[in-house]
Amino acid sequence: MDNTNNQPMTKPSHYDGDLWNEDLAPTSKATRTWGWKDYAALWVAMVVCVPTYLLSAGLVSEGMNWYQAVITVLLGNIIVLVPMMLIGHAGAKYGLPFPVLLRSAFGTKGAKIPALARGLVACGWFGINTWVGGSAIYVILNSISGDAFVGQTLPVLGIDITQTLCFFAFWAMHLVFIKHGTESIRWLETFAAPFLILMGLALLTWAYINAGGFGEMLSTPSQFVEGGAKEGQFWSAFFAGLTSMVGFWATMALNIPDFTRFAKSQKDQMLGQAIGLPLPMALFAFIGVAVTSATVTIYGEAIWDPVALAGRMGGMGVVFALAALALATLTTNLAANMVAPAYGFSNMAPSKISFRMGGYITAGIGVAIFPWKLLETAGGYLFTWLTGYSALLGPIAGILIADYFILRKSTLNIDALFQHSGEYGANNGWNMAGVAALVVGILPNIPGFMHAAGFVDSVPAIFDTLYAYAWFVGLIIASVVYLLLSNRVPDTIQARSAS
Repeated sequence: MDNTNNQPMTKPSHYDGDLWNEDLAPTSKATRTWGWKDYAALWVAMVVCVPTYLLSAGLVSEGMNWYQAVITVLLGNIIVLVPMMLIGHAGAKYGLPFPVLLRSAFGTKGAKIPALARGLVACGWFGINTWVGGSAIYVILNSISGDAFVGQTLPVLGIDITQTLCFFAFWAMHLVFIKHGTESIRWLETFAAPFLILMGLALLTWAYINAGGFGEMLSTPSQFVEGGAKEGQFWSAFFAGLTSMVGFWATMALNIPDFTRFAKSQKDQMLGQAIGLPLPMALFAFIGVAVTSATVTIYGEAIWDPVALAGRMGGMGVVFALAALALATLTTNLAANMVAPAYGFSNMAPSKISFRMGGYITAGIGVAIFPWKLLETAGGYLFTWLTGYSALLGPIAGILIADYFILRKSTLNIDALFQHSGEYGANNGWNMAGVAALVVGILPNIPGFMHAAGFVDSVPAIFDTLYAYAWFVGLIIASVVYLLLSNRVPDTIQARSAS
């Protein structure tokens, strides 16, 4: 399976056609070109996005002061970095994408369930971020033209014609990179990362100079101190916020093998991720709260939405700011919300759906969900949904780690991953230990999610407490249940590495 000449691969005769295609096959030595700088750039380019900018807003609104919010963001990302590196280890060692690695724990057919679950979450975020990027283009056009492009709202869509065209223009940008594959995404992320850091620091400098300091919000005390509105409630808010921060990248913690499969070495993927994720996340969260604090002095109100803020700047500043915002949204969307579902859909029918076709399907779903309407109803529940996702994805991460490191001692049979007749295809392709552990890991968090999302008025307090730790609860329960239900892996397994 070592395609050192980087030529088109032919399916080995003993592999099943509904489990293999070129995109799902182990990477060759020739395609393992990603060094630590590439992974650091990947993360910086993904971190700089509107949702990251808004993270501190949610925590401050819950009663934290600025440094409590930033520290919570930092700790959450240090925690999620651990499973990111652990799950990424399998990708770097075997050169396999996330949906294929799932077959070890869930079976050759059962693996489609968690892969599809991860992919559908990404499709939703893909649509939302595409709308954000299109909105940035729309504001640029109207800032330059004096609102000449504001028109009547179209029936059914609920947006005007220019908003629609801007959305599809930004959407079409993604198609270019989908066509050219993951190497083109690496090029974009590497190019964009230093530019995005400089733009973030420039925005921070602009806010400081124009406000004569960062203003009121950075001096506002925590509401959890004695005499505060939420006295004595810090730890409950902290752990709920921490779970949300972990949930923010819980999606990428699962499908990180989609990227680490191109790593030159384990050191490259681990070092690059350690440099590129926690500190840049904390820095950009600080920029969000500091700049918003300055807007209170500059404009007389707190402006959390960076698109709205850029629109208020006026002059060429709005063009540069929104162009940077559109670039940041594009880099985040391609890496975090397109690659996973593209591989996931390819895994559903490998003989018919390539990585490229999976990317086009993702883009189609991103339009079909009408993301602007989704934001109207769900935008205010960002942290509810983040925690909800983590309740679903934490168990998958726990099962993967337990299977790969504890049960199999990081040894996989590559051939069997592409064969229904192999060890991972037993029981008609369903590893019921993995499926059952996934269900058991999710169940304790369902009542708390229903309550937090407003679907039910009340639940026993224990479920609200469990839900505050949803990702951790799901990961621990699912991993323990999986190990208890699993049989010992046969000693005769011989793994072959694709590296």
